[in-house]
Amino acid sequence: MTPAKTPQTLKPATAAKKLGIYLPAAPQDFQETELTRAEFNELQQTPPEWLADLRRNGPHPRPVVAQKLGISISGLARGGITDPLTSEQITALLQDPPAWLVSERATQAAVRAEAARVKEREAARKASDA
Repeated sequence: MTPAKTPQTLKPATAAKKLGIYLPAAPQDFQETELTRAEFNELQQTPPEWLADLRRNGPHPRPVVAQKLGISISGLARGGITDPLTSEQITALLQDPPAWLVSERATQAAVRAEAARVKEREAARKASDA
């Protein structure tokens, strides 16, 4: 006889990362309780109001802030942004960008252009080999 399988669970930090939210801003019961895969899927499919509000207004974790600003996480650190930002703060930065943000966005654009160039070169090389 095989023992009953226990459902796979996610730690709160992992669930918050996958949901794209800042864990300390989540409700206390979310921060202290592991989620089963079914509970996590339910949160993704039909997010409760607190989750929708966190995703909409923040505070946002660094990966989300970096993505919304169009820069890397390292760029955030170089710009001195270490704390989570709200959507309002991100909008303010985008409307009146400081010099470091303009520089980081240019760097990120160059990195993306180089990645596209390399991908194109590799595709052309594979096509010529075929």
